[in-house]
Amino acid sequence: MARSSHLGRCHIHVGVILDMESPVGEMAQQCMTMAISDLNASASHFNHLTLHPRNSMGQPLKALFSAAELLENEQVDALIGPQTSEEAEFLAELGDRVPIISFSASSPFLSTDKNPNFIRMTTNDNAQVGPIAALVQEFGWSELAIIHEDSSYGNGIIPDLLLALKEANARVVHRTVIPPQARDIYVEVQLYKLMALSANIFIVHMSASLASRFFLKVNELGMMSAGYGWIVTDGIVNKLAVMDQSALDSMQGVIGIRPYIPPSKRLHNFSLKWRNSFSTNQHHQIPEVNVYCLWAYDTVWALATAAHHPSPTTSIEKNDAANKFAHLTAISTRPTGSNLGRTILRVKFTGLSGEIQLKNGQLQQPLAFEIVNVFGRVKRIGFWTQFNGITTGLNRSTVAVQSPSVREMGSIGWPGSSLAIPKVQRITPKAGKRLRIGVPIKVGFKELVGVELDPVTNATMVTGFCIDVFKAAIDMLPYEVKFDFIPFTNSNILMAASYYDDLIYQVYRQQYDAAVGDITIIANRSLYVDFTIPFTETGVAMIVPIETSRSTNMWIFIQPLTVELWLVIGTFFVFTGCVLWTIEHNDNDEFKGPLAQQIGMAIWYSFSTLVFAQREKLISNLSKVVVIVWLFVVLILTSSYTANLSSMLTVHQLQSMPKDESIGFPFNSPADQTFLINLPFRKHSFYPLKKAEDYVNALRDGSQKGGVSAIIDEIPYVKLFLSKYSAQYTMVEPSHYSTKGFGFAFPKGSPLVPDISAAIAKMREEGTLYLISQNWFQNHSLYANQDSETKVARLDLYSFRGLFLITGITSSVAVIASCKYMKKESTTSHQHVVADKPVKNRFETCQKIFLLNGKNVRGQQPM
Repeated sequence: MARSSHLGRCHIHVGVILDMESPVGEMAQQCMTMAISDLNASASHFNHLTLHPRNSMGQPLKALFSAAELLENEQVDALIGPQTSEEAEFLAELGDRVPIISFSASSPFLSTDKNPNFIRMTTNDNAQVGPIAALVQEFGWSELAIIHEDSSYGNGIIPDLLLALKEANARVVHRTVIPPQARDIYVEVQLYKLMALSANIFIVHMSASLASRFFLKVNELGMMSAGYGWIVTDGIVNKLAVMDQSALDSMQGVIGIRPYIPPSKRLHNFSLKWRNSFSTNQHHQIPEVNVYCLWAYDTVWALATAAHHPSPTTSIEKNDAANKFAHLTAISTRPTGSNLGRTILRVKFTGLSGEIQLKNGQLQQPLAFEIVNVFGRVKRIGFWTQFNGITTGLNRSTVAVQSPSVREMGSIGWPGSSLAIPKVQRITPKAGKRLRIGVPIKVGFKELVGVELDPVTNATMVTGFCIDVFKAAIDMLPYEVKFDFIPFTNSNILMAASYYDDLIYQVYRQQYDAAVGDITIIANRSLYVDFTIPFTETGVAMIVPIETSRSTNMWIFIQPLTVELWLVIGTFFVFTGCVLWTIEHNDNDEFKGPLAQQIGMAIWYSFSTLVFAQREKLISNLSKVVVIVWLFVVLILTSSYTANLSSMLTVHQLQSMPKDESIGFPFNSPADQTFLINLPFRKHSFYPLKKAEDYVNALRDGSQKGGVSAIIDEIPYVKLFLSKYSAQYTMVEPSHYSTKGFGFAFPKGSPLVPDISAAIAKMREEGTLYLISQNWFQNHSLYANQDSETKVARLDLYSFRGLFLITGITSSVAVIASCKYMKKESTTSHQHVVADKPVKNRFETCQKIFLLNGKNVRGQQPM
């Protein structure tokens, strides 16, 4: 806590938590000691700062206990440190007691919003993504891999970095994550994986200690040779001066960035003083001052400047908890520290590292980043500013000057002592070589894959729908892939599905780099190769002859409606006739007479509404309402019936297939291994067929003449067949049997699979796939849903329940009203009643007259 001195100045006690065993911690401690010395020698009357250093040894838990000990025993007013982002996460929760100021914890995961008294006297790692993306774009790298440490520090920058690279049109093809304490064998395995992908451009973000071991392995495996490109972040660049010489030698050709420190007279004097402090030890190598040392120095000055402002000194209530170290919540809050933290956020001065001004609890982004190249020594090759991008020069006000770009100067030393900018090696199974693409030789259906020999040039020509799809997908890739089609021949070329299985096996043995053709995606093949997403429709279908069925034509007129609907319609015809008779028979002479005549008249009148041929006049208004509603129902029913019957008479019916009939299937398909054995037909009734002409002959002969009654095949083959023979045959799709369609096969783990799958998906969205299929299958779209077209649904009661409900309620209400209000009164009596009633009751009386009947009202004749 702040304590008064006899000179009128306060003593500010500051805890320092660093890894004193690391070069950076040791140097930062030395810089802070020099800052205290400079403060005491300053003409300004700064408050006296006393540092209380503690060694965290780079362990977060030890840093936490050190902080607790400093708060309780030394009653410090502020904490400087810790050194790493992981340690800072532990200590950030103590920020509500005293300000915690870190000059090296840069992870974006450390939120200054949640911990207002956690102050970052360093830049956020996300400030680096701009210059990194600019470098990638400057060198024309469209693909790269990211290698980062698996820690709060290593993971924090990744989201913003990925976004920045995407905006720079650079694709991250792979991310490698390495734990901080990973052993060398683990690092070696990860590098071998990257070598297998043929990746050659990398961004590395990790701690300097891990980077030292990492680049030794990189160099050992030959990945620091010509053709490789490496970009490292400032966490590595800022500590190059304290790395072992062997680690530095293994990083020759690396490009890095770090915050730009503008030169100043004060910085020059400090550097001289720094060197002089080591002059007494002749055997000790003088380390170069890095930015962390300068930030540590400026942190002490920021504290002194903040403490110089008057702040109330308040006594502190000590907590005498028995176990202070185990219960951190017992640590008391220091008003002096809280005031100090708020004051630091408003501090603004020029320090050794440049302008010191905090924004959102952290040091504002530097005006420029320095681009350096490790080539013999660490040399500057350019700058990056937020408004001007990459440039090779800055004036004294840190504004970019017009000069050649870094790329144009050609002064960069790349791995392998090369002066040429590395070019991206496209991520292909065999980078730099032409891919060997195996294609099947087909006997039939050559529209899918056709292999022909040009008689003039004697060259092999490969054509077909599958070939065009593959070429279009390759053309959509963001990189060039060269390939050659190689027809696949073996002794099994005439042996059903094993031919395709052999082709897949050759891809598995890496005799081919891929297989392209009408290759069905099935589970067994997926064990050996990786398939792209299917580029055809999935599923199987049956080809059957079109034949008009005579067995049902005699009674086809009753098929449009279900039996249930027929019964309900008949019931309502009789019910409506009874309703009309009930209302009319008292007043209408046409509904009078013998009982048989009355029943006949009621039924006749109801059924005559089918053709609107009723000639009998209705007297009651209630009857007229019932008939109007019923006529509407009849109109809807007759229209629906006529439409459905017309569909049934015009659509061809499929002939039935008994289980003992013969079924054909293609000889070069996996059908016999996947779904044929599950169909409800006898196994000996399956017959293999070779080509479309065989399909026609077999279907024409039928099972009785040695042919087949139907052919089951995958939908692409069926559509191709129907594009030629749609007049005689149609397609039926069984709902419970399916395949996954055609796909392109690649060796396991091939990076081309996701790229080509993405290209196929894009082709499907843009309509390119449809245009290619139209070119080969022509009118295939007419058969996409033919199964649904050949089955006309029968109309059922459910579809018309609303109509029957309306007419039923109307008729019932009319009968009830007729029975209740029917009175035999003369027309004159009605008129007299109306005249004698009060005005307010006349409307009700008129309503009763309407409900009774309209006979002779105002001289009207019956209807």
